[in-house]
Amino acid sequence: MTRRGHHEGSIYKRSDGRWAATIHLGYWGGKRHRKTFYGDTRREVQEQLTTALRAQQQGVSLSSDRLTVNAYLDRWLQESARPAIRSKTYHGYAQIVRLYLRPELGRIVLSKLEPQDVQAMLNRLVERGLSARTVSHVHARLRGALNQAVKWGMVARNVAALVDPPRVPHSEVTPLDPQQARRLLEALEGERLQALFAVPLAAGLRPGEALGLRWQDVDFEAGTISVFQGVQRLEGKLRLQELKTRRSRRTISLPNSVLDLLRAHHARQQEARTLLGPEWKETGLVFTTWFGTALEPRNVVRSFKRILQKAGLPDIRFYDLRHTCASLLLAQGVHPRVVMEILGHSQISLTMNTYSHVIPQLQQEAASKLDALLRE
Repeated sequence: MTRRGHHEGSIYKRSDGRWAATIHLGYWGGKRHRKTFYGDTRREVQEQLTTALRAQQQGVSLSSDRLTVNAYLDRWLQESARPAIRSKTYHGYAQIVRLYLRPELGRIVLSKLEPQDVQAMLNRLVERGLSARTVSHVHARLRGALNQAVKWGMVARNVAALVDPPRVPHSEVTPLDPQQARRLLEALEGERLQALFAVPLAAGLRPGEALGLRWQDVDFEAGTISVFQGVQRLEGKLRLQELKTRRSRRTISLPNSVLDLLRAHHARQQEARTLLGPEWKETGLVFTTWFGTALEPRNVVRSFKRILQKAGLPDIRFYDLRHTCASLLLAQGVHPRVVMEILGHSQISLTMNTYSHVIPQLQQEAASKLDALLRE
């Protein structure tokens, strides 16, 4: 409490010879809270008092001056991150906190965290051999957490925003060219999961979206599929999760040849359901195991790699079928806005930046068309 005879915020000398000053922090829990600063000299206390009053003017809560980064990150994860994001995203955030932010910065008092501390952490992670992309993710999570600390009045500034993460090199996509795409379709003939690989190639689906496709999302009459959910692994189990953005949830028209593959696949699945009877586990999914349950993504990837090898094709990822679809559409002159809608991108700039390798070919074709027009 403020010493009797001294106004709040004034500096006074104690009986033990030390100097002190007390300021009011506010009310919570029905009680008035204060904070007292101590020092061996009047100047020392004055400096502490000036800093504290300036922080109060900036909206910073002085009650958090002993809160460590560790304790703050716990609160941020539970009160801010968990209610606002999907389970898989939350677990990713929590993993970054556990593996990197706690060991590197956890013991530092939140209000004393400086840009130099953040920079030193990023440098150490790079020296440990982490990729620039991973280090950039760590920086982004810290920056997001500290943004909330600013909003909550716990710090006056976001020190992570004052530090630049390492530059992430742009990775070129590796799509199949038209001839290779045809070879893949030929190699898929006779495969039980033929349609599973043909659909992403024709519709640009992400692997999880293809594995999460349900028969109720397939409209054979309209010739479309609707993408609403995806298969994800959470806490060691495969789960169906609704896609997180409006752009991701979309309806896509399919070529007739791929619709025919889906019809044949549906007929085979019906036969398996009848044959197995009660042993069939109904999930409503289009692509399943022999018993109707969701496919294990790692097994799907192994099957895909085997088919690529059989066809003598480059060792691409399952995800690259999505890239192949977009590249082929752009090369055929399909408007980038249409490709953006098919892929479920949020911005057309994302589509064009991702598939910039197609631009030179489009420019050459545009120049040829313009040349033909001018020569008429």
